[in-house]
Amino acid sequence: MAASGSKVYRLAIVEDHELTRQGLESMLNDNADFNVIASAANVPELFTALGRKRKVDLVVLDLRLSDESQPIDNVEKIEELTDNIVVLSSLESPYLLRQVLKTSVAEVLSKTQPSEEVVAAIRRTLSGKPAISTEMAAAMDGDPLLEAVDLSDRQREVLELYASGEPAKRVARLTGLKQDTVNDYLSRVRQKYSSVGRDTFTKLDLYQRAQEDGFLPGPTDPR
Repeated sequence: MAASGSKVYRLAIVEDHELTRQGLESMLNDNADFNVIASAANVPELFTALGRKRKVDLVVLDLRLSDESQPIDNVEKIEELTDNIVVLSSLESPYLLRQVLKTSVAEVLSKTQPSEEVVAAIRRTLSGKPAISTEMAAAMDGDPLLEAVDLSDRQREVLELYASGEPAKRVARLTGLKQDTVNDYLSRVRQKYSSVGRDTFTKLDLYQRAQEDGFLPGPTDPR
């Protein structure tokens, strides 16, 4: 038990695999200053489990849930409960990682990290000093066997639109750029990929590179 007068943090867990959820709950409750007050397989079930007890200090959220919900939607709903959200991931989707890191989540952790590192990350978040692990940063860059390319925000925006099927003329209209500028950005993107040995001869090649680097959803990512 926590020492008399010391703060006990109220935690909640959203994880769709029951054994993993139970293991997390047991691990966190082993810490005297942690109390898991609710756990659920998805976000709606979490709200049901909490009932009127909506005061939570932190939520641990699985990145990919079996209900095919979008991680960014789950984060938005959980923000009604707390600003402290720690995401657990199997690192299988650079796209989902990039998407969730655009939100307010405090930390994103690999499910393979030791329990003490998960606990340490939760403590950092609760103290207002979150950090992204080097393992997670590497996963965000896609397949570790593929050399990353450094794209500007504008180049990435043009790549995402064009590779997802938009013609250059419409990309220009959507971005407010001239079509010649769009074509110039695409040429630079192709050059950058080519310089690291990753071919982009066709539009399909660009689509595959964008998937590999997490700029577009992969075939198993929820849409």
